[in-house]
Amino acid sequence: MKKSTLIPSILQTVLTPDEVELVVQAVGYVDNARKLSVYDLFLYWSVAASEEWSSYRFGADHAASSGLCPVHYSSFSGKAADVPFAVFKEIFHLIVRKCNRETRRKLAFLKNCC
Repeated sequence: MKKSTLIPSILQTVLTPDEVELVVQAVGYVDNARKLSVYDLFLYWSVAASEEWSSYRFGADHAASSGLCPVHYSSFSGKAADVPFAVFKEIFHLIVRKCNRETRRKLAFLKNCC
């Protein structure tokens, strides 16, 4: 798959760091990271899924080429283990709620041609 910064740019237009912080507070998780926030971890996982990264180390090595801030793989894996599933579940629900007709028009998604 080609390396592209399309996924992070779309997610950054749909979801802001402030909205993620509100979700984190609503779940009750305390994010005390200095370098890698929950929002950054969300972007990392989104790119990891789209580019099919094989490991945390691979992701940390290829983060800069994907338009993400560089972090050490141990920070990446430690943060991933620390953040509860409920946070990302609520972020997913927020994205689904926000992807209404107006957002789809603004992002100019292509219609199915087949």
